[in-house]
Amino acid sequence: MKNRDGEGGSERRTSANYEKNDWKTKRNKRRLGGKGLSLDAFANAKSKPSGYNPSLIKKQKEFYRNARYVSKYKKLLNQQNQASDLLSTASEHEVGNDKENVPKQSRNKKKKNSLQSLREEYEKKREEDEKARMEREGIIQAKKEERAKAEARRKSLREKMFKKTRSGQPVMKYRIEHLLEGLMESSKK
Repeated sequence: MKNRDGEGGSERRTSANYEKNDWKTKRNKRRLGGKGLSLDAFANAKSKPSGYNPSLIKKQKEFYRNARYVSKYKKLLNQQNQASDLLSTASEHEVGNDKENVPKQSRNKKKKNSLQSLREEYEKKREEDEKARMEREGIIQAKKEERAKAEARRKSLREKMFKKTRSGQPVMKYRIEHLLEGLMESSKK
């Protein structure tokens, strides 16, 4: 028998070891809800207060996967039914007064109509997209012009504020004008 270190050797099991292991299994059984658990009981026992439940998520994934298979199967059945209906109507027309071309022409018209309607939809969507793009470009252009004007204003103001006299003193005329403009704006608000 191996001891905890993994080395060979004999270790006598005492009643304390049995009681300790027995207590662990009892605690685990109590935690899991008894000896035998159904999947639902296990899911409820393992669910956390945050709402995360791995077994429930697994069930939902399986449900959606099955639903996908069912919908594919129904689509396949519908396609087969439509194909059989087309074959039966075609055979009825062949038996009739040689009106084989009539269904083909009507199908061609439907195709042309659908192509025209698709083309019209495409053109409308393209025009809408073009209008939206032009509006976005207009907005962007207006913002660029506004930025350029603001930049020019700041540049001229900066030049005025840093002007110096011959002796190197700052020109106070522009600084006082700037202060007056700020006061006027604040009094208007």
